[in-house]
Amino acid sequence: MEQLYLIKYGEISLKGKNRKFFEQKLMANIKQQLKPAPFSLLKRVGRLYLEYDEQYEQQISQVLKRVFGIVGFCKALRTRKDINAIGKAALLIARQLLEEKKGTRFKIEARRTDKGFAYNSYQIACKIGDLLRSHYKDVTVDVARPDWIINIEVREHAYIYGPASAGRKGLPAGCNGKGLLLLSGGIDSPVAGFLMAKRGLTLDAVYFHTHPFTSQEVLRKVEDLAKILAAYIPGLKLYIVDFTEAQLALKERGSEKALTLFSRAAMMRITSALARRFDALCLVTGESLGQVASQTPASMHFTGSFSTLPVFRPLIGMDKEDIIDLAKQYGTYELSIQPYPDCCALFAPQHPLTRPDVPELITEFNNLAVEEILEKTGSKIECREF
Repeated sequence: MEQLYLIKYGEISLKGKNRKFFEQKLMANIKQQLKPAPFSLLKRVGRLYLEYDEQYEQQISQVLKRVFGIVGFCKALRTRKDINAIGKAALLIARQLLEEKKGTRFKIEARRTDKGFAYNSYQIACKIGDLLRSHYKDVTVDVARPDWIINIEVREHAYIYGPASAGRKGLPAGCNGKGLLLLSGGIDSPVAGFLMAKRGLTLDAVYFHTHPFTSQEVLRKVEDLAKILAAYIPGLKLYIVDFTEAQLALKERGSEKALTLFSRAAMMRITSALARRFDALCLVTGESLGQVASQTPASMHFTGSFSTLPVFRPLIGMDKEDIIDLAKQYGTYELSIQPYPDCCALFAPQHPLTRPDVPELITEFNNLAVEEILEKTGSKIECREF
């Protein structure tokens, strides 16, 4: 009898002829995040099996909770295809569940994919259920409202396991290409990154720093947010753009009420150029419709027009409280609310534009003659790897 992790995936199994590609990407992401722990990862139809050293169990569990594409996972026992061996494994799992006071009502769910096995699924469930009742006098079978379920799968081996831990679901990061995330120190942009990674994007992040107007504390906060993102998105890099010269030029040459939109437009143009340089296919922002002045339909039309690539806004229809809930789930909320304002907050006009005339404002921006400054700004970047 061997102990391992059984890993289930859902949406990936619907990919038809492309399923192998998605499975391989999921396995690669798991392997990358598990290093340097020793393990062996095996693929079977609809399942992954991870053999591991027990001393790394906690680390492995934490990784599996983070990897996008996993629906659920649990510790399982693998035995030979013998009803007595299956029974012994089921008794061990039941004892643990009873010791953890999970309740006394149980159900056996059995699946036999090996039709050569002597018992069908119903017979397996009956035999193992009777075995548990004979050993543990307080337990009762309740197929409608069980406190816990023991699953038995008879495949190339027999696998026996109890309740599963929930995974992040979605698709493996990287299976849908690469994007650049405009990362600020706020609540929204990290959540936007998580949601796009969940749909298969791998990401790098871009942060616009305006030293000395924004403090080093802001930069450290953004770096810490990027570290959390990198725990979910393998290989994420943070590009830090020195935006001070560009921000001052925009403030000097443009109208005050349009300054936030001009700053956002400049960021879009610079990030779009960086995306082409780093082989990214899209930009990702944390914009939510109507949340602030720069996030009205007309404002986003204006700022989005300065990107030559698609701009994905996964939070566009979300309520702020829903975004906060997700930030708490992913562990970024407490960092994001630290009181260090970024450049957008520091340079925000008192009465910003909310419904700009888009063609007119594009002309006004182009007349600022900041192209050379923006090109220079895009070349002054630092990279952090995690």
